[in-house]
Amino acid sequence: MVLELMPQSTDEDFVHIAGRLQNIPEALDGYWASLQQSQAAGHVAPARQVRAAAEQAASWAEPVGALASLITAAQAAGVSETVLERLRTGVQTAAEAYQVFAGRLTETLLPQAPERDAVGIELYQLFSQSFTGAKLDLQETYQWGLEELARIVAAQQEVAEQIRPGTSVSEAKELLNTDPGRIIRGTEALREWMQQLSDAAVAELKDVHFEIPEPMDRLECRIAPTQDGGVYYTPPSDDFSRPGRMWWSVPPEDTEFTTWAETTTVYHEGVPGHHLQIGTAVLVKDRLNSWRRYLANTSGFAEGWALYAEQLMTELGYLDDPGDRMGMLDMQRMRAARVVFDIGVHCGFRAPADWGGEIWTPETGLEFLRAHLPISEAQLQFEFTRYLGWPGQAPSYKVGQRIIEQIRAEREQQPGFDLKSFHTELLQLGGLGLDTLRFAMSR
Repeated sequence: MVLELMPQSTDEDFVHIAGRLQNIPEALDGYWASLQQSQAAGHVAPARQVRAAAEQAASWAEPVGALASLITAAQAAGVSETVLERLRTGVQTAAEAYQVFAGRLTETLLPQAPERDAVGIELYQLFSQSFTGAKLDLQETYQWGLEELARIVAAQQEVAEQIRPGTSVSEAKELLNTDPGRIIRGTEALREWMQQLSDAAVAELKDVHFEIPEPMDRLECRIAPTQDGGVYYTPPSDDFSRPGRMWWSVPPEDTEFTTWAETTTVYHEGVPGHHLQIGTAVLVKDRLNSWRRYLANTSGFAEGWALYAEQLMTELGYLDDPGDRMGMLDMQRMRAARVVFDIGVHCGFRAPADWGGEIWTPETGLEFLRAHLPISEAQLQFEFTRYLGWPGQAPSYKVGQRIIEQIRAEREQQPGFDLKSFHTELLQLGGLGLDTLRFAMSR
């Protein structure tokens, strides 16, 4: 990610990149020493995570992997042959280091790795608190996740009736998937569509619903050089010379995309989602120190805001199209299902009766995710492994949305409530945990 964020325009830019590539072997050696130290103390990540990390490291080192894409970028920038050769050497050095690291993981660490994925209630409570900044009642949150999931599925059925009366949700989604006007082919067309939609959202929301001053009103959409799956946001530099960026890491087998399913994702990652929240924190230097602007954030607040932003765009009329609204509900459904899966599997809770009523296992959990996550099989496998290896993170999205909506509902009871002012006040607090956010907004 550091390499992705570095400037890639001039000879000097790529000289810096070549230098950082030369440092990767030492960095990976240091990381390996840390893993060995942990192993000696009896702490090894589950086997599923070791295998996934090894596969990623090896994939980045491939001739057409993420590292090699830097050479393509340098050629496109027209750098000198001398610099290009230095870059090739750096890429080769880094690729060999990642191959060595992948081998160490597979040959040395994997035989010591436990097969069990679940971490148990006691450790999960700590992970959850770290990701949300709130101490949750896990049993209550799990039950709420089940109820929220049922509510969203019912809402999707109502939208399906609007798309074509008498159709099921799956039938309505198939109609949307085969609508030629909603299909994008190829990653460059996807990037262009993302950028156009993002630019329109910034222009229309600016000064009307949100404070979006210059230079925060610039957001770049890019296709990531990695192909692991997932969409993510990287913040602007302190002076905004590098703007906030939305990245899409597209698996190689994914070549066709549908606008109805992805419109809400652009709002989640861009404006009014991550870019508005994180960009605001970077901008208000007069109010916040560097810790609050960059480092103090929690997944519960950041992702909770982005999920709240998706729902807010429905409220503001941007998802009136039934297809786009179905896409928003699909993403909300996905996040609610993650609450159930993550807490259920890691804490050993019982599945509901329609899923067997037994203690959740990763295998039954995977089928549950397959029933509720509207993503490709490649993305599903990526998400499944991610949740098992990052306990407490996936539910933080929906938990954060829930708490932000509760805070707003409380404030709406006060005289003179103004939604734009409420959002400005909340966003200018910078990074916080959810319990601290609730405290700050109640004062």
